[in-house]
Amino acid sequence: MDNNDLGFDLHIRKEPPVTLVSPKNPNPVETIYLSNIDQQLIFPVETLFIFKGNKSFNNNEVDIVETVKKALSEKLLVSYFFLAGRINFNILQQRLELVCNNAGILFVGANSDLRLDELGDLSAPNPSFRDLIHELEGFDSLADTPVFTVQVTKFKCGGFSIGYATNHSILDGRSAAEMFQKLAAICRGDETALDNYVLNTDRSYIKARNPLQIKFDHKEYTKQTFSNFSTPTSQTKVNPSILDSTDAPRFELVALNSNFISMLKKKAMVKCSSFEAVVAHIWKCRAAALYDDPTKVSSVLFAVDIRGKMEPPLPDSFVGNAVITASASAVVEDLLVEPFSFCVEMVKEGIQKVTNEYVRSAIDWWEMHKGVPAIIDGNFFVSAWWKLPFHELDFGWGKPVYAGPLVTSMHEFVLLLPGQNGDGINVWIALERDRMERFMSYILMC
Repeated sequence: MDNNDLGFDLHIRKEPPVTLVSPKNPNPVETIYLSNIDQQLIFPVETLFIFKGNKSFNNNEVDIVETVKKALSEKLLVSYFFLAGRINFNILQQRLELVCNNAGILFVGANSDLRLDELGDLSAPNPSFRDLIHELEGFDSLADTPVFTVQVTKFKCGGFSIGYATNHSILDGRSAAEMFQKLAAICRGDETALDNYVLNTDRSYIKARNPLQIKFDHKEYTKQTFSNFSTPTSQTKVNPSILDSTDAPRFELVALNSNFISMLKKKAMVKCSSFEAVVAHIWKCRAAALYDDPTKVSSVLFAVDIRGKMEPPLPDSFVGNAVITASASAVVEDLLVEPFSFCVEMVKEGIQKVTNEYVRSAIDWWEMHKGVPAIIDGNFFVSAWWKLPFHELDFGWGKPVYAGPLVTSMHEFVLLLPGQNGDGINVWIALERDRMERFMSYILMC
């Protein structure tokens, strides 16, 4: 599927942003410690949900803009009060922290002159969807920048979208998905959605040890000196106007159906998950397309949930980032010459090495080196969005026809999205155009 000529004007009229605050913010003001995992993730994650109008739900007279706005200001921001805070750089401690000062989230209501059927294919990310998000940029400093924004856009047909921009340092995918589910339940009229609902914001569970005990190399990270912190930038966004440029990256959404994934798992010759098989396949195909020098080392990076790997395990109520970067590395020639089982085994080993001691060592490593994931020299990061229950969200109009991230122009990120009608996995990838042609010649071969 070609997704490179999709940019167009959505004819959106936005109302001025409204600041929503928590009705029960802690007093005195609480400051939340941000872990070393959080410190690496000071950038916005933009997530969009699109819903069709649905007469059978008897919600035609309900204003979705006011419904979401009220649910946020009167309900959700009670439990999730910290979303109304701001990130501050503590000079004395030389690290970021979340100050729950109730400066507020930003909420935007909007209208489009278009119908949803005029947006084209809603099964794939689209550069034009960026107009459906209120972005976390344009502020004077990080301390002034909201960590959470919501935009609700109504379409002429009765459909609507809800777009979120969330600073990743505050919530990981699992925590964000749970928050979205709570908001949806409130909008459906569930008065008990937050009853007895207590969030554990204590991130000192994953604090560095003293003294530090770095027991692994942690090649999945690269050293970087954080000399300053700035407002999240738009470096990862896609401007639709550049999509026709010969220098622009080429985007592809590659559908790997369940039958194809089953064949990959059989080809692996070892017991493996769908994630392991698909990541290994993408890694092998991308290496063949990207590297001209077979002696180079290629690495694939991915997130591993650590909630059940810590000793003791993190509390069920923990909210924050509970994932670390893991990786698999190999010489390009080995990736191309060795059987597929070699690639799968490398990915499996990358996941299996994430034990409690490995996690503790990684946290200590970051305390010393202030590093970031090593998406350099052709390495890339695979993000498994398809595992998150975003397509189950129901605000009272049924499930979304689109649920997922905005597109990114960064070659270093590959997104795994749910397949159409829940069948298989869609791979969203960006590469230089000549490299993409080579990649596409390999990816659907099993």
